[in-house]
Amino acid sequence: MKVQTGYLYHIKDEFFDLINGKGLMINHENGHSRPSYLAIKDGKILWLIPLSTKINKYKSIIDKKVKKFGSCRSILIKKIAGREQVILIQNAFPTLEKYIQSRHTINGRIIKISPTAQKEIVDDFEYMLSLKAKGLDLFFTDIDFIKNLICKEEEISNK
Repeated sequence: MKVQTGYLYHIKDEFFDLINGKGLMINHENGHSRPSYLAIKDGKILWLIPLSTKINKYKSIIDKKVKKFGSCRSILIKKIAGREQVILIQNAFPTLEKYIQSRHTINGRIIKISPTAQKEIVDDFEYMLSLKAKGLDLFFTDIDFIKNLICKEEEISNK
């Protein structure tokens, strides 16, 4: 399967076993592949951003961040596949294509987000990476540990 930016995917349990937590959201809640992850392809590395349906929970968090900082670029709410979804950029993490289990589908239809939403998400994700490079880490996951681990595993140069 060719993994592409802007599509939703599910991750194999094997990846979560390899990482042993490190701040990742739990896979397979209530017998379903949850959460779904939005992919951003960066060479051989994939960045995956979890989605949530807990709109009310995250709206209040977004409101608090906007009140305190003037904006919130770590959590977005967008319409995906006809319903509002929370995009948790703050929970993004790197992985490899071999750990992708399947594409997320609804009634057999592959789900891709709109180009407008995709651009905003990628821009906010890149903004958060730039803050991290400057010493302000807003990610909940230990992305450096995970990236080093998967780069060693695949002998990818760690940019």
